[in-house]
Amino acid sequence: MLRNPLVVLTRPGVAVLAALLPLTFVAGVAAQDATAPAQSTPAAAPDPQAERASINQWRMQRIESLTSDSGWLTLAGLFWLKDGGNSFGRDPGNSLVLDNPSLAATAGSFAVSERKVRFIADPEGGVTHAGQPVETLALQSDATAEPTVLESGTLRFYVIERAGNLGVRVRDLNNPRRLQFRGLSYFPVSTDWVLNARFVRYEPVRHIRIVNILGMEEEQVSPGAVVFTHNGREWRLDTVLEQPDDPQLFIMFADATSGHETYGGGRFLYIPRPAGGTATLDFNKAYNPPCALNDFATCPLPPPQNRLKLRIEAGEKTYAGAPAHHS
Repeated sequence: MLRNPLVVLTRPGVAVLAALLPLTFVAGVAAQDATAPAQSTPAAAPDPQAERASINQWRMQRIESLTSDSGWLTLAGLFWLKDGGNSFGRDPGNSLVLDNPSLAATAGSFAVSERKVRFIADPEGGVTHAGQPVETLALQSDATAEPTVLESGTLRFYVIERAGNLGVRVRDLNNPRRLQFRGLSYFPVSTDWVLNARFVRYEPVRHIRIVNILGMEEEQVSPGAVVFTHNGREWRLDTVLEQPDDPQLFIMFADATSGHETYGGGRFLYIPRPAGGTATLDFNKAYNPPCALNDFATCPLPPPQNRLKLRIEAGEKTYAGAPAHHS
């Protein structure tokens, strides 16, 4: 699925996103699973004041995360690796080129063999790990809990794995996107978008095809769907379980605001993992994927069944400082 593993992706996924948008919306109502539980009794309506306080706190935490050293606004480069050596530095003669004053002309090389990556530093490259100079170091990818992070001035870089492809993600603590962050805008908080849903459990679990903005495909585990009622009809969204022990389920969705008031590539939502046959959806917590804020993310796109012909007027709107190709 990689088109050219040696190209620095300065505008990743433009062709993929253009091919998928404007989104072809579907009704989002599927035949009810044979094992679906009976309709649950609606819970009491949430208190509007408590909901506003909760969402304000949630938004503050999101801003803190975005603007942190490890936030999405620091992304400054994405490079895909090939087997063998991949020299990395500021000089255009390198395989992987990043024009940044914090990087040496040649910082070193990423050596790939049998899906393992080792960084071999240039003696004058100035690369460190945990504050100590690096000579050669085996690198764990972000497929593990803690990827190995290398440093060069204000830069941080580490190996990522996407759909079986290995790449190097670069962060710049002084990235202009971070320093010039313009804040986020939202629909008004409303308890009308805190919905009691029926959880339709899939037995056995299903595997759904997810395509990311770069055109890479992966299968994700879906333990079930949430079915909710709005505007007098039922709507259905497949959920994803990212890790077996996760306490939350992940939902990628698009709706009739996508490409208008909200980001064209859809939005994300996490919900508490249902213990039984009911689930709570708080669309006030719907938020933009990182691709809405930065060119160098590898965001998954909503599967076709999660593109609803419904205006979900809750959560984050389009980011005013979005990359040019997303506007």
